[in-house]
Amino acid sequence: MADDELDTLYSVQPAAFTSQRAKLAAAAKQRGDDATANRIAAARKPTTAAWVVNRLAITDQDVRRRLADLSDRLRAAHAAMDGHQIRELSIEQHRLIDEFTRAALDGADAAGVKASAAVREDVTSTLQAAIADPATRDRLGRLDRPERWSGFGAFDADPAPAPTLAPATDLRLAKLTAAVAAAQAEKAEADAALARRQEERDEARLQRDRLLADLRRAERELDQAQKNFDKAQQASRDAAESLQNATARLKRT
Repeated sequence: MADDELDTLYSVQPAAFTSQRAKLAAAAKQRGDDATANRIAAARKPTTAAWVVNRLAITDQDVRRRLADLSDRLRAAHAAMDGHQIRELSIEQHRLIDEFTRAALDGADAAGVKASAAVREDVTSTLQAAIADPATRDRLGRLDRPERWSGFGAFDADPAPAPTLAPATDLRLAKLTAAVAAAQAEKAEADAALARRQEERDEARLQRDRLLADLRRAERELDQAQKNFDKAQQASRDAAESLQNATARLKRT
């Protein structure tokens, strides 16, 4: 029962959070459920970015599962120092984060909240943190502030026992392999960011071309309207002159 009520609480817009919390806590208290009332009363009001992510996690139960699945595969790839797999999964990570960010912001927009660029950035960073940190992932739906992600070095993978007398060449090779894997992951992230910027640039160009076409069409319509006006104005003058001549002739008869 408490989880359902907390879902309800964290789904409402931040502006309505305090009043909704008081209402739900009072209802739980009235029915004698002190434990639930205390949990609700202790709930902290989320920032806008935290609310956007909470709403996504509450309305789409598949979010946590997909984040956890990608997290497990990234963890395994880093543990194996598999550069190719890290690169592929890094691209998948960016796509998934972009998908969830768009879905979260669209949901907020549908609820009447326009997210700023800063909120968008916080939503993205929180979703990234949820991939890297299981504790953050578990708090989705109950966040009160955005989270930050510092990279997959934060993964606490269980280290394999190191050999007591590992040859220096093997250690050097392991370090080089890890460095290559990290560089490949960074390149994949940069390539994904480049692809996103290219899409944004192409969309901006299309928008510019559409606006220029609209402008040229409007200018043609204005030019034609001006010509029509000039013709009508001349016709009016001609009619006035004809009227004046006819009136003069009438007076002479």
